[in-house]
Amino acid sequence: MDAETNVSIKGVRTSHDIDVVIRSIHVGFDLMWLVECKHWKAAVSKLHVLALREIVSDIGADRGIMMAENGYQSGALEAAQLTNVQLTSLAELEVTASHALGMAQLREIQSRVDQCRERYWQLSKDVRIKYGLRQPVAALGYSAFDVFKIADYVLSYAFSRGFPIISNEEMRTYMIASDDPNLARNPTEVIRNLEPMIADLENRLDATYDAIETETRHPGIT
Repeated sequence: MDAETNVSIKGVRTSHDIDVVIRSIHVGFDLMWLVECKHWKAAVSKLHVLALREIVSDIGADRGIMMAENGYQSGALEAAQLTNVQLTSLAELEVTASHALGMAQLREIQSRVDQCRERYWQLSKDVRIKYGLRQPVAALGYSAFDVFKIADYVLSYAFSRGFPIISNEEMRTYMIASDDPNLARNPTEVIRNLEPMIADLENRLDATYDAIETETRHPGIT
């Protein structure tokens, strides 16, 4: 989505000043949302909702959204029913959108995990051991492979079965930061635990590749 603030848009009858205009493309169709922000002491009245409905119609937007932090009068709520105008607030959106935003963050983490996995397997076993990405067989210590196992389990569970995530015995160490070590109840809890692990792996891989490049340019220097 692309968002602009304080935009003047010409409609069929006149021009309109809009607080926020959001444009996006969904399955090949151009979409436009108009957002009006009312940080007022009083609740928004029916007249303001009807005005937004008219603006949406005049511009030909797909949706009008009004954000009012101090609520709406009953007439305003009735005026928005069965229309393409939605009445909400930042506080309400923070609750209703948190899951969707969290799942989007998990998809981003999945992409990072896949990139780390590709970089990891491009390295030989000896190199992975030399730079601490894994330990020799039966030795204790850091293991990128264990990070992949944890990430794959948690992300696969989240995307296929949703929440809560029930940890198996292998995952208990990962889930220990949760209030209940057996459960991850939402995307935020997964992100809080998984993000540091992936960031650490990315840093280790960067350091390994930097060291390899240095050795290639300056043989004998480690």
